[in-house]
Amino acid sequence: MASLEDATAIVTGASAGIGETTAHELAERGVDLTLVARRKERLASLAETLRDAYDVDVLVHAGDVRERSTSDTAIEATVDRFGSLDVVVANAGLGRGGDVETMTDEEFHAMQDTNVDGVFYLTRAALPALRASEGSLLLVGSFAGKFPRPFNPVYAATKWWVRGFAQSVAARVGDDGVAVSVINPSEVRTEFGSADGDPFEERFEPGTVTEPAEIAEAIAFAAAAGGTAPLEIDCYRRDKLADTF
Repeated sequence: MASLEDATAIVTGASAGIGETTAHELAERGVDLTLVARRKERLASLAETLRDAYDVDVLVHAGDVRERSTSDTAIEATVDRFGSLDVVVANAGLGRGGDVETMTDEEFHAMQDTNVDGVFYLTRAALPALRASEGSLLLVGSFAGKFPRPFNPVYAATKWWVRGFAQSVAARVGDDGVAVSVINPSEVRTEFGSADGDPFEERFEPGTVTEPAEIAEAIAFAAAAGGTAPLEIDCYRRDKLADTF
């Protein structure tokens, strides 16, 4: 397994939860970072913390992954700042609504635009740089993309898309030296879910579901493993899985 010291990474959805924890995990390993999210103030605060704690360089790029220009300009800014791009973490995602009959157009499009279009835009923009560095593309999927989720079929469908996309991209670019992995968490104790009620970090007690640090460790493992990383990494508490799915 290769060291990530002096590597460069971009993390979307970096202002909280899995993205924020992943930024810490990668910075601790010596990775210079570009942080992407909509909340500029939170990104700026995180960047300052990372620079002070780990002596790495951090670029803040505020933007919405649902807009094509966000990924295009973030990738360009990263390569301009650091000279290369070694790791891309497509983490930004959201869940809205629930059953199909009551889901609004706004909820439907918010999930499609973020979980599907955002991943596509980032991947498309990043692949030339990842080919040049023989780097790693890491997509955050979900157990909802592996098993039926009757209480939110549309969210599940977007994560099935992420898995299918990851597998197909891997088949396309693997011979070019680009490693592709999809990380499939179960419920994670973050602010996810707050739009429809209590966030997961309040809904679940510590130790009952997966913690952000566990997902961040899986992402860092896949990034360091490069071409030897598993295509899919499932992250869940085995003894609690039946309670949440």
